[in-house]
Amino acid sequence: MSGQLYRFAYPEVFFLLAAVAVWLVLLARSRPRAVTYSSAGILRLMAGRRARWTARLPLILRTAVLVLLVAAAARPQAYNVQREVKSPGVDIILVLDTSKSMAGLDFTLDGRQADRLTAVKKVVTEFIQKRKYDRIGLVVFGSRAFTQAPLTMDKGLLLTLVKRLRIGMAGEATAIGDALAVAGKRIKDIPAKSKVVVLLTDGRNNEGSITPKDAAMALAALGVKIHTIGVGTQGPVPFMANTAFGPRTIYQNVDLDEDTLKEVAEIGGGEYFHAADTEALSRIYADIDRMEKTEVKVKEFFHFKELYPWFLLPALGLLALELVAARKRPLP
Repeated sequence: MSGQLYRFAYPEVFFLLAAVAVWLVLLARSRPRAVTYSSAGILRLMAGRRARWTARLPLILRTAVLVLLVAAAARPQAYNVQREVKSPGVDIILVLDTSKSMAGLDFTLDGRQADRLTAVKKVVTEFIQKRKYDRIGLVVFGSRAFTQAPLTMDKGLLLTLVKRLRIGMAGEATAIGDALAVAGKRIKDIPAKSKVVVLLTDGRNNEGSITPKDAAMALAALGVKIHTIGVGTQGPVPFMANTAFGPRTIYQNVDLDEDTLKEVAEIGGGEYFHAADTEALSRIYADIDRMEKTEVKVKEFFHFKELYPWFLLPALGLLALELVAARKRPLP
């Protein structure tokens, strides 16, 4: 439920304020009432500033009454909105490689050279922001694999955890099979209509106790769809290294095992994608976003509270004061 909101049900009524303004202008231009008296100087001495202000008080009160009555007629309301979301739901586990090879500087962001993990974090952030009504979890892997975030609809928490991802936080090697197994443990008992694992890596399985194929077969048996993404360019990749002469750019080959990633995707009933740059990576996540859409039905319930008494009652009070002031005011 959202916070308290305010509105006027009939805002067009405020056009009547123009009529009030016209009335004030005509009143100001009309000739004031006068009495014949032999010496105006004596009257000026009798009527000080307080008397002149008192003479204008009924007009001030009448104007305030009219403004408040117009506001009351516009029907001020306080309201809140309750939303009921009905969706079959998609549970998605994002499995992200943070091994040392993700430090490769073959991606660009905003025209500047960026490492692979930084580019992945940006694209994954955009993907999470689009999936408003789905639960998303996060598994991180390197030499070992662990759950960074369980399945949740708290997008703020997810985005914070994605922002905190660091190269080497799970070790320097690549345990693809273990990462898929951890994702399976997180999603297997969840009663969702659709369960999806999206695995992203730039390397080859060279660590862990479970092979990617065995892990994929286990996930497929649980009804989990697997999409795989291989990232990185072909050939030598630039890396920043600390040397005796300070930071230097060196080039190394990164062994991306596309055959295994294709096999895992095929077993899991998903697709394999390859991203050689940030734009391709963004298109891949956009494609996955479209592929895994479900129908979402949102019902909204409005609860209104009428606030016109807050304007009407003061108007009546000021009207009473005007009648009293009009009786007691001095001659203008």
